[in-house]
Amino acid sequence: MRNLTFCLLAVTMLALPSPASAAPEPQDPKRQTPWQLYLDSPEAYAMKIAKGDQVLFVDVREPIEIMFTGFTDVVDVNIPFMIANRSKWHPTKPNFAMEKNPDFETEIAQALKARGLTKNTPVILMCRSGGARGAPSALALQGKGYAKVYLVVDGFEGGSIKAGEQKNWRLKDGWKNAGLPWSYKLNKEKMYFAE
Repeated sequence: MRNLTFCLLAVTMLALPSPASAAPEPQDPKRQTPWQLYLDSPEAYAMKIAKGDQVLFVDVREPIEIMFTGFTDVVDVNIPFMIANRSKWHPTKPNFAMEKNPDFETEIAQALKARGLTKNTPVILMCRSGGARGAPSALALQGKGYAKVYLVVDGFEGGSIKAGEQKNWRLKDGWKNAGLPWSYKLNKEKMYFAE
């Protein structure tokens, strides 16, 4: 009887929606997208594995960032939403200024076309933590004919821990913390090259 109860509980838990795939908190409209399609990292991985070449999985991070934080070869292509301008310093932060990639949408469309896909194909966008670049990169596709744009809400590295010895370490959620495949080795064929 105990095993039957455990099995019923496990099946019930698997049937419930994952809380991470729920829409971002309503008080954070910067993380909302017009499509309202959200995945956590394990769901994005499962979708890509299940649908294979019938979905386009895009890492929208800056290539230099990827070089130091890691990459997953499950991604189809790296098309940065923001690019570091190495000739400008950020006005308030101690780093280079970040500027929107003016060709972002065009490069997404080209990546679909190169694979024989259309704008009706599901597109999955993943940034570092699901926030600052994730939703804005999706908004850059709004009104351009894309049918299904998914946002990975926890990103590649996940969120920061807010307290304790590991404060500010990215150990909460995210692709890396979910134990999904990744490496510091980059796939040259998938990386973005500035012209």
